[in-house]
Amino acid sequence: MLNAPTPDLLARFAAIVGPAHALTDDAATEPYRTEWRDRFPGKTPLVLRPGTREEVSQILALANEHRVAIVPQSGNTGLVGGQVPDQSGTEIVLSLDRLTKIRAVDAEGYSMTVEAGAILADVQAAAEAAGRLFPLSLGSEGSCRIGGNVSTNAGGTAVLAYGNMRELVLGLEVVLADGRIWEGLGSLRKDNTGYDLKQLFIGGEGTLGVVTAVVLKLFPRPKGEAAAFAAVADPAAALALFNLARDRAGHELTGFELMPRIGMDFTLKHLAGTRDPLAEPSPWYVLIEIASGHSDEAARATMEDVLGTAFEAGVVSDAAIAQSLADRKAFWHIRHGMSEAQKPEGGSIKHDVSVPIARVPEFLAEAIAAVEAMVPGCRPVPFGHLGDGNIHFNVSQPIGADKEAYLARWSEMNHVVHGIVGRYHGSISAEHGIGRLKRDELPAVKGEVAMAMMRSIKQALDPNGILNPGKVV
Repeated sequence: MLNAPTPDLLARFAAIVGPAHALTDDAATEPYRTEWRDRFPGKTPLVLRPGTREEVSQILALANEHRVAIVPQSGNTGLVGGQVPDQSGTEIVLSLDRLTKIRAVDAEGYSMTVEAGAILADVQAAAEAAGRLFPLSLGSEGSCRIGGNVSTNAGGTAVLAYGNMRELVLGLEVVLADGRIWEGLGSLRKDNTGYDLKQLFIGGEGTLGVVTAVVLKLFPRPKGEAAAFAAVADPAAALALFNLARDRAGHELTGFELMPRIGMDFTLKHLAGTRDPLAEPSPWYVLIEIASGHSDEAARATMEDVLGTAFEAGVVSDAAIAQSLADRKAFWHIRHGMSEAQKPEGGSIKHDVSVPIARVPEFLAEAIAAVEAMVPGCRPVPFGHLGDGNIHFNVSQPIGADKEAYLARWSEMNHVVHGIVGRYHGSISAEHGIGRLKRDELPAVKGEVAMAMMRSIKQALDPNGILNPGKVV
């Protein structure tokens, strides 16, 4: 059983980090106890902002001794409520936003060691400065932090070529629930000395330990890149284009994103700095990116080959190839802004799902029909990473509908969509995690044996249950 921290205990916690980094008033704690979707407003008596792993260790040791709940947080960009406190007012937020150091960049070894509070865009820039590439790319990369990326096993737009965060981590430094520090910052590509412990914490959402530093895998920087915006009739045509592009470009195909016209309309209407890349509207679009180890010209030649073959096959009706870096950024600005552009359209019920790539067109047809039957007039805006089967199946409210009444049907719509996902042997959480939003759904999709294993791991590493209670398990 967890305890509410007493005033004296709160003072002891604050003394660990110093008064300047122990936040208590509502205005100061507000950014740490609310999240982007405003679905999980929380309360906290204290936000702690440690500046070293040793301070994190002292905080967790004290919390474990007195059985006080700790909610780890890095960039607070999570979308499932896994990084914010509950309404009890007894959970202490442990923010890692001061742990921002790039500890080392090993260009020859293609790795870099960074602290958990480092912003993703800063990590990308540090890798680039060393002539290397860190490929994780998200719409929130200017504010999300590496610790959160690790804890949610972040995906993004480059999974097709480089994999999820799980594939990009070589080693971890983790503070355990009792304050002990696991020194796991190895950079070896091969190490078969027992269990791969780091994998427990990647995707663990702060329920098993607090990640304080990470060894990341780096890659050669592409010598050339090409991006194209292509118009297709439907998701089946998009899938045909993907197979063609994968066949022609091979491992150089680094991005393949699917978008509907309604998502394009929302983005052009509400997101500054966007313009339609094509002259005529299309029901669906694909954003393709190809990276070459040789030159921009080589990447463009491959792109032209892909699109030329697609035109001949009747798969693509129109396309625009980026003529400059500014064009490529403009294409990606549209894609990355698609979720944000739904906000002004009222309530949006979200689904972060994945199905086998070959089944994406069937899934979309069935799921769109199901939600339109459930809520006549609703506006499905499914978009995302067709190249890895991950679709953000978002559904905007009917025009003129009551937002709160619509959002009250969130669980009901999730049940419908997730039921379809299950029939396609997919996942109800492709890259956003479980958090609080999907915790109650997890047992049904994981099964008794898997849940028992997960609970056993939680009990072994956090026997007092102080780390992120009420999340995941």
